[in-house]
Amino acid sequence: MRVLLGMVTALAVAGPGLAEDATRGGVLYAQHCAVCHGSGLSGDGPMAGVLVVPPPDLTRISERYQGFPRIRIARIIDGRDPLLSHGGDMPIYGYVFGAMSQVMRMEGGPTLLTAPEVVDLVAYLETRQRP
Repeated sequence: MRVLLGMVTALAVAGPGLAEDATRGGVLYAQHCAVCHGSGLSGDGPMAGVLVVPPPDLTRISERYQGFPRIRIARIIDGRDPLLSHGGDMPIYGYVFGAMSQVMRMEGGPTLLTAPEVVDLVAYLETRQRP
């Protein structure tokens, strides 16, 4: 029991690289996000024109925030910080990202319990930032 508790604690406090899969995040992005945000993440997906507010260029998140705000982006994706332009919670495919079972951490910052799919999407978006 003590060993199991130690393993669970270690998983909960591990660094930001824990179980992040940017490749899987890219697949999830293509399946659920590109329709609005575009395959190149620039906000020009086929449904972008019907949104009240055009989707932002997701390759410039770091530029807009002077660094990549992992926790903030995760909260937008998992619906805790909803965007009115999406007409409700994002993703609209919320059933896909429903199991809040992964701890996400910002280096030297806060942690967030979210879905593994959200962690992978955030990892993918972070790899796609323009210098």
